[in-house]
Amino acid sequence: MTKQVLISIKGLQFMSQDGYDDDTDPVEVITVGEYYQRNGHHYVRYDEAFEGFAEDAKNLLKISGDVLEVRKKGVINVHMVFEENKKNISYYTTPFGTMQMGIAATHVKIAEAEDNIDVKIEYALEVNEEHVADCSLEMNIKSKEAKDFALS
Repeated sequence: MTKQVLISIKGLQFMSQDGYDDDTDPVEVITVGEYYQRNGHHYVRYDEAFEGFAEDAKNLLKISGDVLEVRKKGVINVHMVFEENKKNISYYTTPFGTMQMGIAATHVKIAEAEDNIDVKIEYALEVNEEHVADCSLEMNIKSKEAKDFALS
């Protein structure tokens, strides 16, 4: 994997009271970042802008086996851990206040190749100890020089 990477992140939250809502649209972000590997772990850094704020969030992804850690610092501060069949608690801090957040991942699949890492996660999201949504997250990290790069 090269240092410069393209990152595609697609998230979906199902918040309807009767289960899955067909009108739910995914949120998708495509951005550039930096990749490096240290002590058998994959790391990806990228910046994230938030509408209405001058400050960005600095994001760091750490991929270790079947665990994804996401750290955001800046306008948003949080350390999220996605680990299958485990519930992880963190605090999500925004300019408007702080919330306790629970992430209970039910499915984590990470596939690594020479110029590509695919991540697929399904999880339950809790805010202040109340279930608020069932979510899915798909992430693709690809070397900018990869021959099969395509925007979908």
